[in-house]
Amino acid sequence: MKRRDLIKRLQSAGFLFERNGASHDVYKRGNEEVTIPRHREINEILAKEILKKAGA
Repeated sequence: MKRRDLIKRLQSAGFLFERNGASHDVYKRGNEEVTIPRHREINEILAKEILKKAGA
């Protein structure tokens, strides 16, 4: 999955950009926090786990 598609899905679920990490970005919704690696392509398994954790 492309990184920008994953970010769009997270933002539509209410997550907002919080901060940059060393090699990832952090998105937050209330107390929930997900980290997105900074790669153009994100492994499908990892993308599904991130979306599952986010409830998106």
